[in-house]
Amino acid sequence: MLKPKPTQGDTEWFVNDRFGLFVHWGLYAPPARHEWVQSREEISPEDYRKYFDRFDPTLYDPKAWARTAREAGMKYVVITSKHHEGFCLWDSKHTDYKVTSTPYGKDLLHPFVDAFRAEGLKVGFYYSLIDWHHPEFPIDIYHPLRNHPDAAALNRQRDVKKYAEYLHAQVRELLTEFELDILWCDFSYPGRDYKGMPGKGRDDWQSEALYRMVRELKPNIIINNRLDLPTEYADVHTPEQVQPTGWVHIDGAPVVWEACQTFSGSWGYHRDETTWKSPGQLIRMLVNTVACGGNLLMNVGPTARGTWDRRALDALAVYRDWMALHADAIYGCTQSEYQAPPDCRLTQNGKRLFVHVYAWPFRFLHLEGLADKVEYAQLLNDGSEVKFTSEAVHYAAEAGTLTLELPVNKPDVVVPVVELRLK
Repeated sequence: MLKPKPTQGDTEWFVNDRFGLFVHWGLYAPPARHEWVQSREEISPEDYRKYFDRFDPTLYDPKAWARTAREAGMKYVVITSKHHEGFCLWDSKHTDYKVTSTPYGKDLLHPFVDAFRAEGLKVGFYYSLIDWHHPEFPIDIYHPLRNHPDAAALNRQRDVKKYAEYLHAQVRELLTEFELDILWCDFSYPGRDYKGMPGKGRDDWQSEALYRMVRELKPNIIINNRLDLPTEYADVHTPEQVQPTGWVHIDGAPVVWEACQTFSGSWGYHRDETTWKSPGQLIRMLVNTVACGGNLLMNVGPTARGTWDRRALDALAVYRDWMALHADAIYGCTQSEYQAPPDCRLTQNGKRLFVHVYAWPFRFLHLEGLADKVEYAQLLNDGSEVKFTSEAVHYAAEAGTLTLELPVNKPDVVVPVVELRLK
């Protein structure tokens, strides 16, 4: 079986746990129309201030969030300490644009970390390299003031080096004030010029110095690949809103990777967004990812009241119910060395091979290359035996084919799994 190249951060637990929760929360929750609402609608910092002045999530209950995530089978969590809008969810000493200066008046991250660690989850912070609020952050292609008639003149008063000092100070603050397992930075876009205003990358963030600082403070922390640094700096690669069809390779070598996905089309809370994924899509996304050697980071966007939308809770319940019976086919598993039959995916953990059946066949399922290699087979949902033979039956004449005899009726689970115990 494939193994990813070694990492500097501790990814041993990461590739075992496979399933995590992403949380996008900030001042975009009150407008409730996408986390990029300030950029999309070109809302000035002055007009965006109304959300800051009214931010008061009095129903925030991190213990309930953590319990729900743990019950859904998630083993780690990453939350937006600061998104592109620049708003901080902790009591940062480096800005007043923070939750403790809102009507809510209390830090959000300390109780969050405590609650999730109490439920046994590892904890990471997303930190936006972008900051549309900071007065020294130069206007660029994504900035809400990009089409302001005086954008060029405003930029002459801004110094990205001063902004980088702020960025480094905040990351240092987060790493010294909180016990973290992951630092999830987002994102770089060198070469994305707009009206003469350049994009941003490693030189703007001073990424190499930032990386060295992080490693000095937290040698084992996992760092993602969005600092615009060479491949060897990244512990985990992060395809977003796509479903890789094979193990992710960088420079020809398999790497530790994590797909980040949403229940609907938005990361932040979006009241009127309607493209919510079906139960089948949700489970298949998790299975597809692990079957290709990756992790899945699935996102919830909390409301302005501090609750999770009913649609998000329903989606998490899909994972809860399926993982309660099929966690063995996810945790500790990776891409199999064997070939999956049509309409199936394989995950493997040592001598335990799991066949995830997407389209339930009529009675027989044929697996090539597994004849005489299996000592026992069972449905994972109820532990009931599945009979099998290595003899050519029902036109399955290929040498080396194992034939499973399945019940006619599909088990009452979203994606049934047959566990094969290899000899």
